[in-house]
Amino acid sequence: MVVKKKTAKVEAVALDEEKLQKLIASLSVDEGEDGVRQVAQTLQSCLELSQPVQQIQLIKKVGSQLETLSEQPPGGALDACLNTLALIYTSLRAKNPLRRAIASALSSVPAWLQDRTVNSLSACLCDCMSSSSSDRFPQTVDTISACLDGFPLGERCINKLLAEVLHFLHKVLLGYLHQNSGLAGRHIAQAQLMQSCLTAVKTSMLVLQRSQDTLSVALQTHQDQRNLDETLGSILGCYIAILTDEEFIQSVQSTAGMAVVLLIRSVMGSGDEVASVVCSLLRNSAIGSGSASGSAPQWLRQRCDGLCCGGRPPGVSLYLCHGALAMLSWKGALPGAQWEELLLLVPDILLDLDVSVKESSTAMVVARVLTLWSGAALDCLQSNLCPPSLQKSLSGDSELQQHLLEHIYSHWEHPLDGVRHQTRSLFRNLLLLHQHASPSISSPAEDPYITQLTHNLLGLEWHMRGKYGSLGCLVELYGAQHLLSVQPQLPDHLLGLMGDQTLAPYASDLLERLFVSHKAQLAGAAGCHANTEDWMESWHQTWVTPLLHVLCRARLDQTTYILDYFLPKLLRCSPSSLAHMVQGLQEAPPCRAVSPGPSGSRGALGALMTCLRAARAQGVIPSSEDGLWGGLVPLCLLKQALIHKHDQVRIDALGLVCESHRSTEVLSSQEMDLICHFVPPNLNSQSPGIRQQTVSLMKKLLCRVKDSTQLLQKRLMQERSQEHRDGDHRTLHHYKEFLRWLCVTLLEVLLPGASFSKCLMSLHLLGLLGQLFTFTTGPDVFSLGEVVTSAHAQNVLYCVASNFLEVKQLATVLLQQLPPSAVGLQLPERKSCVLRAALDLSTSTRPFDSVTAAHLLGLLLPQPDLNQALLHCAQEQGLDLQLSSPLPTASEALVLELNTLAVVQFLLLCLESEVSKAESSLLQAAASFPLYGRVNCITAVLQRLNAESLSQTEGWRHLVSKLIAVCYRVSDVVSPVVQSSSPEGLIPMDSDSETSAGLQRILQEIQPRDTNDFFNNARELDTNQGDDHTQTTHTPPLHTEGEGYRVTAQMVLVCCWRSMKEVAMLLGQLCQSLPLHYTDENARTHTGLITEEQVEGVGLYFRQQLLQSRHRGAFELAYVGFVRLTEMLCRSGSRALQQLPAHWLSEVLEEVKSSDPSSKLCATRRSAGIPFYIQALLSSEPKSSSCSLLKMTMRELISLAMPSADRNTDGSTVPQVHALNILRALYRDTRLGENIIPFVSDGMQASVLGFTSPVWAVRNSSTLLFSTLITRIFGVKKGKDEHSKKNRMTGREFFTRFPALYPFLLNQLEEAAATVESDSGQVKLHPSLFLLLLVLSRLYPSPMDGSSSPLGLAPFMPFIMRCGHSAVYRTREMAARALVPFVLVSQVPSIVHSLLQELPSEPGPKIQHNHIHGTLLQVLFLLRSFQIDSHRPLPAGSGIGEALHQRMWLASRQNSCVVTRGAFLDVLVCLCGPRISPLGESEVSTLRQETLLVLMASELITSESSSAAFEPGSVQYLLSLAQVALTASVEVPERWGGPQLTSRLLDGLLHCPRYEVRELAVEGILRRLKDEEGEEERRPEWLEETTLSNLTSLALHETHPQCLAKLLQVLSALSSSSELRWRDAAKVLSQEEVLLHLLTLTQNSAHCVELHCAALTLLSQLVVQLVISDPLNISAVADLDQWGALVCSFCAVEQPVEVKLMAAKVLVNCTSTLLTNPQLPLGLSTTASLWRSVFMLLQDEDQEVRDSASDFTSNIPAHLLGTDVAGVSVCPPAALVLGMEILCLLFELWGQVGAGVLVLTQWLLGEEDCDEEEVAGEDSSLDEEDFLFEKGDLNLWAEPLQWVKLLHRHLRSLILNHNQQAETATSEQVHQMRSQAQAMALGSQRALDVLPALPQFCCPMEHARLTLRHCRATLALDVLDKVSQTR
Repeated sequence: MVVKKKTAKVEAVALDEEKLQKLIASLSVDEGEDGVRQVAQTLQSCLELSQPVQQIQLIKKVGSQLETLSEQPPGGALDACLNTLALIYTSLRAKNPLRRAIASALSSVPAWLQDRTVNSLSACLCDCMSSSSSDRFPQTVDTISACLDGFPLGERCINKLLAEVLHFLHKVLLGYLHQNSGLAGRHIAQAQLMQSCLTAVKTSMLVLQRSQDTLSVALQTHQDQRNLDETLGSILGCYIAILTDEEFIQSVQSTAGMAVVLLIRSVMGSGDEVASVVCSLLRNSAIGSGSASGSAPQWLRQRCDGLCCGGRPPGVSLYLCHGALAMLSWKGALPGAQWEELLLLVPDILLDLDVSVKESSTAMVVARVLTLWSGAALDCLQSNLCPPSLQKSLSGDSELQQHLLEHIYSHWEHPLDGVRHQTRSLFRNLLLLHQHASPSISSPAEDPYITQLTHNLLGLEWHMRGKYGSLGCLVELYGAQHLLSVQPQLPDHLLGLMGDQTLAPYASDLLERLFVSHKAQLAGAAGCHANTEDWMESWHQTWVTPLLHVLCRARLDQTTYILDYFLPKLLRCSPSSLAHMVQGLQEAPPCRAVSPGPSGSRGALGALMTCLRAARAQGVIPSSEDGLWGGLVPLCLLKQALIHKHDQVRIDALGLVCESHRSTEVLSSQEMDLICHFVPPNLNSQSPGIRQQTVSLMKKLLCRVKDSTQLLQKRLMQERSQEHRDGDHRTLHHYKEFLRWLCVTLLEVLLPGASFSKCLMSLHLLGLLGQLFTFTTGPDVFSLGEVVTSAHAQNVLYCVASNFLEVKQLATVLLQQLPPSAVGLQLPERKSCVLRAALDLSTSTRPFDSVTAAHLLGLLLPQPDLNQALLHCAQEQGLDLQLSSPLPTASEALVLELNTLAVVQFLLLCLESEVSKAESSLLQAAASFPLYGRVNCITAVLQRLNAESLSQTEGWRHLVSKLIAVCYRVSDVVSPVVQSSSPEGLIPMDSDSETSAGLQRILQEIQPRDTNDFFNNARELDTNQGDDHTQTTHTPPLHTEGEGYRVTAQMVLVCCWRSMKEVAMLLGQLCQSLPLHYTDENARTHTGLITEEQVEGVGLYFRQQLLQSRHRGAFELAYVGFVRLTEMLCRSGSRALQQLPAHWLSEVLEEVKSSDPSSKLCATRRSAGIPFYIQALLSSEPKSSSCSLLKMTMRELISLAMPSADRNTDGSTVPQVHALNILRALYRDTRLGENIIPFVSDGMQASVLGFTSPVWAVRNSSTLLFSTLITRIFGVKKGKDEHSKKNRMTGREFFTRFPALYPFLLNQLEEAAATVESDSGQVKLHPSLFLLLLVLSRLYPSPMDGSSSPLGLAPFMPFIMRCGHSAVYRTREMAARALVPFVLVSQVPSIVHSLLQELPSEPGPKIQHNHIHGTLLQVLFLLRSFQIDSHRPLPAGSGIGEALHQRMWLASRQNSCVVTRGAFLDVLVCLCGPRISPLGESEVSTLRQETLLVLMASELITSESSSAAFEPGSVQYLLSLAQVALTASVEVPERWGGPQLTSRLLDGLLHCPRYEVRELAVEGILRRLKDEEGEEERRPEWLEETTLSNLTSLALHETHPQCLAKLLQVLSALSSSSELRWRDAAKVLSQEEVLLHLLTLTQNSAHCVELHCAALTLLSQLVVQLVISDPLNISAVADLDQWGALVCSFCAVEQPVEVKLMAAKVLVNCTSTLLTNPQLPLGLSTTASLWRSVFMLLQDEDQEVRDSASDFTSNIPAHLLGTDVAGVSVCPPAALVLGMEILCLLFELWGQVGAGVLVLTQWLLGEEDCDEEEVAGEDSSLDEEDFLFEKGDLNLWAEPLQWVKLLHRHLRSLILNHNQQAETATSEQVHQMRSQAQAMALGSQRALDVLPALPQFCCPMEHARLTLRHCRATLALDVLDKVSQTR
């Protein structure tokens, strides 16, 4: 997007009238030279004008006139002219172009006149400086700055007045320092002051820089020196005051730091002394007289000594470092040794600061200054006279470079982008420093420092984002081949990372650097005469081949970002590679070219579309004028891709059609055909991302149509040949047909019952058509309005009734674009009807109805005669409404304003009446007219109004006052409910005596039960008043005019909290949008519609609601309104309002401090609205300010949250609970951003210490705070893995960012570790231990960490190891997990060996098994991490194998503890289990033999029952044993023993009495079978016949459902490769027996989804095998009908998703054998039912189910398919159409057309019972919808009306094409169906007729249901008529 540069605003000369007249009079000259007279006259004319642009032209004329003047004597008119120009110059505001014009005019005066000009300017500037009041300081400062901005005479003027200017600037800075202290809480004024102060400091620096020579001369002149010294000293004092005052923002302080150094340099010159003084300032030491800085003046030393005080803020050193680097020159040779010392001192100070700073903004400055330092150091090294000592200090292996690298590793993952960017720049500069410091080393391979650095970086985890930028710097400086030589698999690895959205931008950036550099290196090495194809082939193999493999084979979510980030860059680098890609993908095997490849991948077709789309967008593919993209891709392939099953493939294909390098490229007819092919099946996409991309691409296409239309029209007007003109006319005609087709297609899908996604997509695209082409009906090139019928417009209007807000909004916008004649709202009857519907909906009990009402009112507001309709409605309701109608000639804006005023007045009258009723009966209000609807409509109507340009101000003021008053009344009515201690179940007592008795009965009835029945069972309140004794659940009538209503506590609560919400939103809207009536500081009154008192009253109202509401909905939404108010307070011009947030904040903090159980503040419900109240007040503080409110609040809250000795009871801890809850909310608030980070350490300490409290409430709040802080520190969890390194950080980074936590966590851990020793046998669990281990387990050491790190992790290790001795199992496990991150990979062998040495080598009486178990767990976790991270064997001689051998007794029965036995076995599995063991071959072989001995003697194999089987931990022990057995028998049997061992071990596992062991064994077998899937089609050799027999026998007798499910999955995998013989002991079962058993099992296993699915899968495999083996006799098998019914039941709507997915898989697998079998083996009825199930699944609500079912198209035999979809999985809508076509074709092939017509007609009618439907139709279902929150069986995707029309279309086609065969339908069946259809049509029409007017709004669900029934019946009658006609 191109952003236009802001142009400066031109303002006319603004002088007071008296001064202006004097100037004009002084220019009135009648004598003198003509030239002067002309200048004077021109200036006079200039002053008399008021147009600034004309004034600029006249000033330019004055300049040219001055140039031609001849020399004149002093005085007279010329001086008056010069004085006038100078006066105008000094009176203008900043950045006014007029000032620049005057400067140019004055600069053009002749040489003889320059001194006089300077004198005039000096005089005016002196007047400005001497007479300036504080409010004119900024303008005068700006004038001084302007004089030095390219204005030589202005610069002379400043030099002449140097002392006065400096004195004035001192006065300005001093004034600002005083002003700042009195602006607390006034953020806007404070921000303006900071800006003015920044300008003043910058201007003073500019004066010092530009007046250096004058200043030096003045300092050496004794007469001027004293005054000048005093002035400079005062200015320096102001700079120092700004530096040390933390109320100033960083940009001002940073500039002041530069100004200090500049002033010192200006006074002392550029010698060694300056560096010495700056060094002293940085070291915070006094400037001594004997040092090199001894030549500094006394006044300078005194001022600087004031800066070198002990308690100065840490930022001072930072800003001085910045100043030293920015203001001193570092290029060329350094002036002396002090400069070298200063250069090396700066990074030391910055690195020390880096550990102590807390604010992220300060960390940003540190990073920027370090980068600045590296640039300065580079400048020094690049000079020829750089000292060798400095070179050595800056080389790569120096200590300084190591410290800087540690800083980089700590900050390259920083949350702030700026810090990460600066860190990367610093790393690059360090590499350059190393290069310049070591110029003799040419190749990186010869440089040990670079080699080691590269290996270290590549060895880091890839989730560390900083790694990518650093590697990119290495590529930039050393080339890609250096990295590829170290890690050749780098391209594959980086492409694999492209699936992660967080890493894709970094990986693609590094990939781009690599392949660009690699290409350049290959080209350079080959030379200019070499054949390009040779080295390009190598480049393609490295970069393009892996890309194509990933695109074809990887999952789609992994490849999405390749298209976004990587592919365009690759094609930009090498456009010729496209041909290589296309050739490679089209040469892929045919199956790959059309199949989607592995499950979830896009296949070669998808990859081809991706590559072509990227190339098309880059302009690589030629335009369509040369044929469709140069004939690169066949049209049939494109059509396949446009309806492909995978979303991304379809989007890529659409992108290929839509995207173009030129927006005026003409669409070919083929492209329009492709869009017509794409649109219908793709409108109903459930994925928001895909919908968004589709709309975006279609917008590009429509923009192309628009732009190319304009081009074609332009060409038609030119003189061209007739042939060309005809071609252009033809193209425009095609455009018109295409756009009209698109418009009609989109409008026709907006039928009742259309899915949300289809409505959304259609409305989006129609909105684009309206936006780009307009729906005009007049003479236009396309005239799209002509195709929009009244029915179309009504369907769009009914979309406003949708439950989805986005659909409502889009429909409302579209209705305003459609032709008014089609919409018809200008017709009085239609307008009244819609208005009544809107007013009725505004009192509906369904919350979304009020939103519909608001949108309808919004549509009516622009209508001129709305007032008449409103008056008519008011008369009907008996309301006294007085309205003023707009005149016929009134503008649209006035009509809108008057209509808005009228609608709000009407709604307000209604609301006042309803509030009065609600005050007497809240129950009646909740049931009949909940108040929130009216308030919501008022808010929505006001939002459409531009409040800044209202004409009826008096009427609006009166209305606003009434609105605020009514809001308070509504709140008073409903607040008792939301402020009660338990609002969810409360019904307040009504004051109406008639209803109180009934209420008492209801309350008494529900009270004794103490259940939630009242929430579910409504109490009828009807008109039949019964006797008190006989009718306990009914109440007397309420004033409902004969209508009954029912009310639940739920309805009352919803009415109340929503009313509170809407009141809050309305009050917030009023305060935010209406202009404020106030008086500013200059006593000037600003007229507005809302007063300061009203705003303050609203604020107090919000305070009460937020601090006292108990219901979350009420206070959360009151918070939204309050945020609007606080934003308005800060921006308002009223001083009183600006200070309110600070005042309210201090009040609430005092209230929190003093709160106790009797306080009105809510201490439960996480402090309810209190955190929201404080959040809103703090978020109003500008982010760029000093955040004083936030800092004050956090300090107060943290002091309250910390535990205290005098707070240990429930009552005294209330403030602590509040503080913890408020802190939690503030840490979660993203708007506070990085400003909250400095307080994270304190918050963590408070949460950890809170766990030690004896009060439960404190511990609970501490838990919540701790959880929030973990997320705040480590980020939102990015995956299911709790221990993923993506949510971890290195210890160095963690403790660098939160240094205060290092000693705290260490001390806490030491204290906790001291309590865990379990020698006493008592369990001592330290409250905070779990939290400490949880935090520490998220840290890990970086291989880049220095060994001498001051924040190292080593001190934590002994304490964590000691925690492993705890008597609590979970603590031991957490300790083991926490230890792993603290041990470097290289240290693992030695640590493991030392841990094993602690274990006893033989049994003994004093053995502590807790110690043993904790140690074994630590060993186990360390070994596992070593295997994952290292990929290397343990070093030889580590002693681990020997140590285990000596302690093998721990795994045997000599060890009485089964828990430690199991843990030792786990360690053995870890070392002996993998195919490639980390131990040496001989060691692992010995260990395996010993492990086998233990295994063979164990309970698992000997089948002895021992007491161990019933001990605690016995199951875990048996599972560990089973894992050893699985490893030896299934996973790597060849390393343990022969087949006999495998068989024996598996036999033992499968016959184990514990189901957990059997399940583990079966899982192991299943895993091995899946790994071997596809390798061979025969039974695996490692499974012997005995094992197979055991498996089938176990399957017949297993009772545990999960175990049986896994077992059936194993048998499924085995039977898919070969026929399985089922045995039950010695008996062999027949296939029929197995079929019957599995059928029974499937029917009886619905309680377990996994077993249910596994049984059906195996059963279906058996059925398919039966059909294949004996297709002719299959009908003899009686159970097949049951199987068919079972599969159909699996597809029912109510089934779980997993069950439907399995049914889809079964149906897909049997498509070719059963569904499309020409022999019809299952018979017509069952086969048709299975097809019906397929169609049901294709319309299921779950996308995964639909996608899975659509795979059936790839299994349909080729002879039944066309070429466009041969063998391709298509999207569900396309699969639905294709399936219907195939089924009709099959009816013909089977010779069953007649029967098929009856089947399809029955589908068309639906399978509901007509009688029940009739009853339901007549008995209105409106009552059903009165239950709030009841969704029913909603399918938001299925579109029954479209399905019915699809059925009808194919039925008609089937009957017409095969009318002879259709005659087989019997007359009786046809007659029966006709009767059924006629009854249905009549009943549904009758029910539709009794619905109220506009039923689409008041009862949309019922209307859609009846419309569908009527449509079914009429279409079925049409079909039956056709059947009758063919007879």
